[in-house]
Amino acid sequence: MLDDADDDIHPLFAGAPKTTEFRKLRKRIIRETREALDRYGMVNRGDRWLVCLSGGKDSYTLLAALTELQWRGVLPVDILACNLDQGQPNFPATVLPAFLEKMGVPHRIEYRDTYSIVKDKVPAGRTYCALCSRLRRGNLYRIAREEGCSAVVLGHHRDDILETFFLNLFHGGKIATMPPKLRNDEGDLMVLRPLAHVAEADCERFARDMGYPIIPCDLCGSQDGLQRQAIKSLLDGWEAKAPGRRGKMFSALMQVRPSHLLDPTLFDFAGLMPVPPVDPDNSTEIPALR
Repeated sequence: MLDDADDDIHPLFAGAPKTTEFRKLRKRIIRETREALDRYGMVNRGDRWLVCLSGGKDSYTLLAALTELQWRGVLPVDILACNLDQGQPNFPATVLPAFLEKMGVPHRIEYRDTYSIVKDKVPAGRTYCALCSRLRRGNLYRIAREEGCSAVVLGHHRDDILETFFLNLFHGGKIATMPPKLRNDEGDLMVLRPLAHVAEADCERFARDMGYPIIPCDLCGSQDGLQRQAIKSLLDGWEAKAPGRRGKMFSALMQVRPSHLLDPTLFDFAGLMPVPPVDPDNSTEIPALR
């Protein structure tokens, strides 16, 4: 699917490195994105998706992967890229519009000064992420409805999902993470994460090799001591000692056994009883012919 001539390529991939390593990386990202789309039943033919673009490595990779699949005719949905300019100081407001125009990607740029709200409401020393995320999500839902979209599509990857799992485990006292497919509270929109199987390192390498104009987050990204950063460092340490550990942990999230956990709402422990042994002398079953 990805071995066609260079003249049959979407502008998002123009200038891609010709190395074997990059081609393998690109194929892996496309394959894993398609696996997630299929595994979690994300695609309904003819839907319209609001693909959220922050300007970070993950959202660029998301847009490129979905556009590639759409370009090849295997993702039958309309894509509308959307950037929410949250009014952060020094945000380069012209970068994404210029990029999307150049690439021929349908898009909407929305300005909402949530930055001032977050700075005003969050006490000094506290992290901004929770309130910032709620305000951003509310605006994205509104935009999706205005644009007739059925889904808000986010760039969270495998490592985001693992980190959220451990954040909930260590700090929230529950076993939960970011699901790849979620219905919003109002029930009218789906939230999709097609990069659920893609490693963060692959997103970083891909965006860097493609030379996409990365825009750093100057709000939460500027804060030290975030719990997520601590979890990331923990996972990095485990991965360094045992390469492939992240992949094993992610695989575990896809092979959950409720009977081997402790939640009686997921498994009927009270109704679990031993099966009485069968007395062969009193059995009414006809023995099988040999």
